[in-house]
Parts: sequence; structure tokens; C-alpha cells
Amino acid sequence: MIKLGENEFFMGRAIKLAKFGWGKTNPNPLVGAVVVKDGRIIAEGYHRELGCPHAEVEAFNNAKEDVSGGTLYVNLEPCSHYGRTPPCAQKIIDVGIKKVVAAMEDPNPKVSGKGFKMLRDAGVEVEVGVLEEEAIRLNEIFINYIVRKKPFVILKTAMTLDGKIATASGDSKWVTGEKARNHVHVIRDRVAAIMVGINTVLKDNPSLTTRLSDKEGSDPIRIVVDSKGSIPLDCNVINSGSKAGVILATTSRIEKEKEEILVEKGVRIIKADGGDGRVDLKHLMEEIYKLEIDSILLEGGGTLNSSAISCGIVDKVMCFISPKIVGGEKAPTSVEGIGALRMCEAIGVKNISVIKFGEDILVEGYIN
Repeated sequence: MIKLGENEFFMGRAIKLAKFGWGKTNPNPLVGAVVVKDGRIIAEGYHRELGCPHAEVEAFNNAKEDVSGGTLYVNLEPCSHYGRTPPCAQKIIDVGIKKVVAAMEDPNPKVSGKGFKMLRDAGVEVEVGVLEEEAIRLNEIFINYIVRKKPFVILKTAMTLDGKIATASGDSKWVTGEKARNHVHVIRDRVAAIMVGINTVLKDNPSLTTRLSDKEGSDPIRIVVDSKGSIPLDCNVINSGSKAGVILATTSRIEKEKEEILVEKGVRIIKADGGDGRVDLKHLMEEIYKLEIDSILLEGGGTLNSSAISCGIVDKVMCFISPKIVGGEKAPTSVEGIGALRMCEAIGVKNISVIKFGEDILVEGYIN
């Protein structure tokens, strides 16, 4: 007899396991699996990285005993098609699983509903919807990538209480404290790419790598938006020694000789000409999607952030607020440009959450 809350408990474990795959499975989803028999967990696994066995197969391989007759808990519908690996639904049938409890249906048209149908047709009982909202949040990047066919763009900014990202002199080290900055590196480890504008490169000369205190992180692909191709050849982004690639998002205004030198240095050039001579960010996202880059952490300044929001490529906002007051009418803010002329034209942010990191506060939400 299943006790009240037992399904949620085991599904929660599957979701927790899935999170171990952060930053390694892109553009595939995060998936964890747990096999339960007589109320005991006898096997568990998660999708470790792209190309490796899926969570269900990992769990079967790690089983302490025969899984036949057991119940499989998995946070996403088992696949039913041949991709980088064979279909998991068939493997579930082959090993004799009696029941599958899934959090949500896979949004991928290649899978959506087909995995469940294959299982049911083989006599496997299927239950769907346990901790569904939590499962959707877990795989928000994958869902966006599959459904909207664009990278999931997270705009990250750090500001003072009065909305400044630097002083009038340009000094921005540091707006937030160490705990907040460390969390940003956790996010860098999770996403596929990080994007900045050329002004950030010229002013700060960042490496845009991932630096974690407790483990070795994965560097995201570095994307620099640079309409004229004025990026210095000796900048840290190009010469950091990181294995992560570098993409220069530019226009036809870039000098041919400069372009050739950058290509020789291993930089991928994407030309996305906009009507105003700047990079067309929407077109850039289309090209980024083709490269199977499913997520971007946007760490731009006020100009790039304004362009990204106004053209509709931003999905999520991460705003760190530090308990400081800088002042100064010429001190830069996180979103500049023309802005809304009336308050009713302001862009809304929904599903807000607030987390504290030391003295700083992180406000997260999704663009309406």
C-alpha cells in the first residue's frame, strides 16, 4: 500500500539526482531516476553528461538487486526514439519494470507522449504529474530550447540600492560581496554560454571563466557582441587558455584582415547585421540555437541589457542588490537606452523569488 506522500518523496530524490548533471548535459535535459521495490530504493542514477547513458539506464546498471517488478520514478518522460543513445522506454520494458511514475511529459515532439504510449502498450502502468511544477523549473532551459527554438537567456546584473552598477568614474569592483559573486560562478558552470558587450571587454578585460571554490567548474562558451570587430587581439577572453570556445558576434563592418586573424586564433565569427549597424540580437539567437547552445548568461552593461530586453530575447532576470548607495546622475545603471516613456509601458517580471547571499539580495523572476 502506497503511503500518502511516498510518490513525492521518491520523485524528490529523482529531481535531486538530476541536478548533479548541471552544466554537463546541455542541450539535453536534466534527468534523475529511482527504482523502488517494497518501499525500498534499490537503484538510482542520473544523466551524467551528453552522450552518456540516460538516467534510467544508469539506475538499472547501479541496481543492488533485480529491478523487475519495481516502480521507476523519473522526472521526465522516458525517451522512445534513437538519438545519441537507444530508447529508454524499451529498456524499461525489457528489464520488467511494473510501474513508471513521471513528473512531466517531454516537450520534445520526438518523444512527447510516445514514451508513455510505448510503456502502456507493453502493460506497464504509468502515472504522470508528481511534482510537475518542480520538474518544469528544473528543466526550464531545455523546455525553452525545445519549444521556442532559442537559447534560454538569463540577464544577470548587480546593482546598489539606488540602481547603480558602477560609480560615475566607472569603478565596479565590487558591487556585491563574495557569496553573491560565488553564486554567479555556480550559474556560469550550469549554462552553455556567457555573453557580454565589447565595452565590458575593453573596460574590464575579463576572462569570463568559471571559478568554483569546491570543485572544478566548466567554462561557458564566451560570446562577445562587437558590431565593429574592435576586440583587442591580446584580450583575456581570447587568450585565457580556456578550452571553451569564443564567438564574436559582429557585423559586416568588421575589417577583413581582423576577421581572418581572429579565425586563425580559433574565434568563431557570426555576422548578424542589424538595420542600425549594430548586431541584430534576434538573428544572433537564431544562429546560436543552430550551434546547440541552449542557454546564455548575459552579463552585459546597460546598453547591451537594454537592447536584449527591448528585442525580447531575455527570459529570466537575476538581479543582485547590494545595501549601498552610490548616487551620481552619471553613474551607470543596469538597463539604459531610451526606456519606457510611461510606467504602463514598463516590462513586467513575474514569478518572483528572493534569496539572500550574505549582505546582498538576489531577486529572480521571468520576463512577461
